Amino acid sequence: MLNKLNKRRGGFTLVEIMIVVAIIALLAAIAVPGFLRARKRSQASRILNDLRLIDAAVDQYAIETNKASGAAVAVTDWTNYLKKNSALWNTGNDLFGQPYGQQTVDQLPRVPASTKNSLSDVADTSFWSPYQ
Repeated sequence: MLNKLNKRRGGFTLVEIMIVVAIIALLAAIAVPGFLRARKRSQASRILNDLRLIDAAVDQYAIETNKASGAAVAVTDWTNYLKKNSALWNTGNDLFGQPYGQQTVDQLPRVPASTKNSLSDVADTSFWSPYQ
């Protein structure tokens, strides 16, 4: 009697396991491109937010130091008006290591060209407006 029970108990067959693996691979193939696109879109949003922070920092610097419109503002000057120990404060660069560089009072900061090109598939020109 015990032998009959042991013979009837069986594991999964190789075909069943392969079907499950194929289904998981199919689901992953559907989901991964969406995750990658969402990641690039969030990087573009972060750079846009950095540009807004730079614009506000340059304006604050100009007000506190009585700089005229069109005056140049060095990176060390505008980074002093950002949150201490943030990535932007430490380097003055974007996510991809491209420098934002010297800014000008009453002019909007610009997206570095290589950064704009690398994110062009998820962020068109209207996304970067008015920081083009």
